[in-house]
Amino acid sequence: MTTAVHSPWQAPIIEPAMLLLAYRSGIFPMSDNRDDPEIFWVEPRRRAILPLDGFTCSRSLARTLRRGRFAVTCNRAFDAVIDACAAPRAESDETWISERIAATYRRMHGEGLAHSIECWKADGAGGFALVGGLYGVGFDRVFCGESMFSQVPDASKVALAWLVAALRQARATLLDCQFMTDHLASLGAVEIDQAHYVELLQAAQLPAGQSGSAGPAAGAGAAAALALPEGFAALLAAARSAGFSSSPGNFIAQSLTQTS
Repeated sequence: MTTAVHSPWQAPIIEPAMLLLAYRSGIFPMSDNRDDPEIFWVEPRRRAILPLDGFTCSRSLARTLRRGRFAVTCNRAFDAVIDACAAPRAESDETWISERIAATYRRMHGEGLAHSIECWKADGAGGFALVGGLYGVGFDRVFCGESMFSQVPDASKVALAWLVAALRQARATLLDCQFMTDHLASLGAVEIDQAHYVELLQAAQLPAGQSGSAGPAAGAGAAAALALPEGFAALLAAARSAGFSSSPGNFIAQSLTQTS
């Protein structure tokens, strides 16, 4: 008599089309912990957004950007960023980014609907180590930030500064931060009610058939993809044109302090 061995049951990912519909409606998924197979849908009564012309670039952050302490990339290490964001924090062993949610956003990334910004620092051995970053969902003229992490001071702030500058180049109009924190408030985030957020969300969505991306449409929902990678590339090109090819952070600091 033989005994059958079964693999552990794994909850299916949220289909990209369904998840995109949720974001277009102003809601997003969360879980209770890393191993939770269930998800719940969240529609906050109060919503944090970061106006793209209202980023607060402090003197210390501008100095960090100008010095180029970090090398910054877009979509270079999406899997590593989401893993770092899902890792237990010092203040808590729990995370809302379950295995199911992480797998879902990896699929979204493959569809061109989720992006990451990475901060790297020289590791002393001739290479670079990932020390900070963020990821989120992008569609039409909207970027919904999901999570960020920082293993050294200022890394997440620098990632957010680069994100804001790239979103401007991509002609985005709405940066959703979901829940307000002291950290986000210090960078210029403001809190609005959900009804106002939905109004801004609807205004930022493109008419059916138009694409926010300059690249070819591919995959479910890709026609609605936000052109963040193109915006990031355009940001680097603008820095070169302005004479900051060796220090794009200096160009970003200048542009952010002029509008903050």
